[in-house]
Amino acid sequence: MDRQHIGSVRPERLRVEARTVGDDAELVVPVGELDHHTAELLRAPLDAALDAGRVRLVVDCAGLGFCDSTGLNVLLGARLRAEAAGGAVHLVAMRPAVARVFRITGAEAVFTLHETLATALPDSG
Repeated sequence: MDRQHIGSVRPERLRVEARTVGDDAELVVPVGELDHHTAELLRAPLDAALDAGRVRLVVDCAGLGFCDSTGLNVLLGARLRAEAAGGAVHLVAMRPAVARVFRITGAEAVFTLHETLATALPDSG
């Protein structure tokens, strides 16, 4: 019973919203803490977007307060899949604590980074 309770509480530390933008882009907005307990909540919409042919993944990190190596691996995996399909993962508005993880691991060099959503989202026409 305690195990079920703990399992139901941890995912609440991360909320993820996703929506299609244009023909081939997906905007994914994680809010909270991205770690080994919550990583699947981000992996699922990224995989679903890629499975549906949306190869430009825009992840708005403005509401992401924490990211550990598991979260980083989810994003790296999505990046590999997107690039194999001719797309990319774009990270937007990373907070200092999250940006630090990407900087010290060297991962920031393999993502396209943006300060704002306006520069990351494809033109809507």
